[in-house]
Amino acid sequence: MCGIVGVISKTPVNQLLYDALLLLQHRGQDAAGIVTMLGTKCYMHKARGMVRDVFRTRNMRALPGSVGLGQVRYPTAGNAYSEEEAQPFYVNAPFGIVLVHNGNLTNAQALKAELFEVDRRHINTESDTEVLLNVLAHELERATRDLPLTPDEVFKAVAAVHRRLAGSYAVVALIAGHGLLAFRDPFGIRPLAYGRNAEGDVMVASESVALVGTGHRLERDVAPGEAIFVDLAGRVHARQCAAQPSLNPCIFEYVYLARPDSVLDGISVYQARLELGETLAQRVVSTMPPSRIDVVIPIPESSRPSAMQLAQRIGKPYREGFVKNRYVGRTFIMPGQAVRRRSVRQKLNAIGLEFRDRNVLLVDDSIVRGTTSKEIVQMAREAGARRVYMASAAPPVRWPNVYGIDMPTGEELIAHGRSIEQIREFIGADALIYQDVDAMKRVVKALNPALDGFEASCFDGHYIAGNIGQADVTAAELQGRLPFDDDDEPLGSALALQDAGGVR
Repeated sequence: MCGIVGVISKTPVNQLLYDALLLLQHRGQDAAGIVTMLGTKCYMHKARGMVRDVFRTRNMRALPGSVGLGQVRYPTAGNAYSEEEAQPFYVNAPFGIVLVHNGNLTNAQALKAELFEVDRRHINTESDTEVLLNVLAHELERATRDLPLTPDEVFKAVAAVHRRLAGSYAVVALIAGHGLLAFRDPFGIRPLAYGRNAEGDVMVASESVALVGTGHRLERDVAPGEAIFVDLAGRVHARQCAAQPSLNPCIFEYVYLARPDSVLDGISVYQARLELGETLAQRVVSTMPPSRIDVVIPIPESSRPSAMQLAQRIGKPYREGFVKNRYVGRTFIMPGQAVRRRSVRQKLNAIGLEFRDRNVLLVDDSIVRGTTSKEIVQMAREAGARRVYMASAAPPVRWPNVYGIDMPTGEELIAHGRSIEQIREFIGADALIYQDVDAMKRVVKALNPALDGFEASCFDGHYIAGNIGQADVTAAELQGRLPFDDDDEPLGSALALQDAGGVR
């Protein structure tokens, strides 16, 4: 999961891209990059770190031009600690192409070999984005051989890209001297939205919040398999480039990843989380009498809408029982499980008044490893709670995700191969209630019946963008996993670390 944005304007875009990336910061905090284009020359600055740390005044002044794109990186493939693998990526032929990508290619290794042996292109990093860029460059070269670059040739190249790629990808690219290209995989797994401002400037971005927050009007989402080409005059050309597109967005976007004020594929993320709270309330009522619950407390931040709706539905007070410290270092850079547990207590502080002598129902957006949930349950008990119940607005996470979410390996997922009762015992709760998979899909799809379904592999084990065997899952785990510390303890998943969402 990354955040991407592209703009064609009549005025300089460096500040606009910076502002958009700040609005997408929750989608990735490991690296940031911006490219602008003046004439046919591209200007780039990228580095590891948060947007506000990567871009200083001198960097912004060195990014002239009225066309550009940017990305905030959340590594799921390649080396999370490599400065070279920060995006955007550039290739000089044909034309000069700069590209940013959100998603994960499941056939990246096969494509890398094919590019070298057949297409005669060299890949210098372990990033699947560089693979994607070179596939696009090769197909553009084939489509435009002895021909000028027109929208028809661009769309022909994207159609060929779709035939070669497997996995998830939302892409924004600049073609030097020609314009901006955006396209989405045939299943629409990762989000991509399109809009204009009052001056007619065009923006595409991962979430509508980046459009609205920078003064653009959301016009629509880029359809699955569709490509949009915006020439330098601002004219928009669009075409469906996939043979059998179907709209199956990642349901984890609605559960946790996206900002609640975004609208993805016609669905309000906030409304989706309210609906998840409604169905979770039904599960709670079927599990225990509401009279056993004194108060409903969310684990900040993403679970708040679900917790509020649940509390209203069962007729119990909603209270803020945890205060989140936003200035504590993220737990994945802290060596050792014991240190990460201390970090949970530094990041979250319990308000004793809300726990003392009460039976509390804690609501989280999801439970991944379970170690942090265990720590939070213990914090509630130490704050004086008589009983601590835990509810998850998402179903059990039983399978790794190979489409752009850095899930831990299967063995590290608390729900993998364990019963609900075994999970409850591990986290130390008096009761554990999970969302139902089918109910989750039903209530979110009801908000936009035009959806064909969802990519929900981490919950149901169905990998929608192709046959994924155990070897593919293992390869994805090894490709995207973070390194181990000296005690051979995994340092953690970026999924669990976003400042915009709850801790795990």
